[in-house]
Amino acid sequence: MMKILCGTSSQNLGNDLAIKMNVECVHANAKRFPDGECYVRIERDLLDREIVLVQNTHPDDNFVELLFMVDAARSLGAEKVTCIIPYLGYSRQDRRFNPGEALSAQVMLRHLESEADRLITIDLHKPEILSWVKGIPTMDLHAEPAVGRFFRDSGVDLVLAPDKGATKRAEEVGRLIGVEYDHLIKTRLSGSEVKITPSQIDAKDKSVLIVDDIISTGGTIIAATNELKRLGARSVIAACTHGLFIAGALEKLKMTCDRVVSTNTLESEVSKISVAEEIAKVI
Repeated sequence: MMKILCGTSSQNLGNDLAIKMNVECVHANAKRFPDGECYVRIERDLLDREIVLVQNTHPDDNFVELLFMVDAARSLGAEKVTCIIPYLGYSRQDRRFNPGEALSAQVMLRHLESEADRLITIDLHKPEILSWVKGIPTMDLHAEPAVGRFFRDSGVDLVLAPDKGATKRAEEVGRLIGVEYDHLIKTRLSGSEVKITPSQIDAKDKSVLIVDDIISTGGTIIAATNELKRLGARSVIAACTHGLFIAGALEKLKMTCDRVVSTNTLESEVSKISVAEEIAKVI
């Protein structure tokens, strides 16, 4: 019998996944010593042979917790550990731009490969980095089906990608909702002024959904929302897989957009879309 083991970064997703799979969810006990070092204990005498471990590797503390969780699970009898990494920290650091730089994404994957028997990620910025992992099976799942289900009856008229490179995501979500899709284009009007508009479809009087893989500072989404409303959009919703929301981005977005929603790969007050179904299908 399989069990779900979740760390402190992925409590809600772990619970959702256990419900979807009709298995038990075990929560690891993790805390910090006064000197900042991590302590992990799984309060069981024995675990099942197969464990699905759900834990982010962002920020750094969560990665250390994950490594300790794997060790603790194996000490209790786990022979096969599938690591579900909802958000893989350092995954965007996939190139050396200057001599002497660490290839951080590769380092993270190398350590995960040495600890896990299978690795599953969700919406990597560049899924091709998984080709660096040679010794264990890997898979990158897509959150578009979960996003599409969530907004299917929400009254959205148009799905937009923030740039041309992300059009496929908007196309898939639009197809699932049953509405048109497009991508935004930036036109520089001057040294300091940039115009952001849909490439082809008029947003006037429409409820617009902007979808992205990651929202970090939110700057592009805020600028796009302001422009779309100036062009007559009835409402603008921002949705993403990974809601990092750094430097007060979430509050800024909430003041600009009509709604902000993310999946539960990173847990926050707006992580309303669960990707548990997508994970359960491949476990």
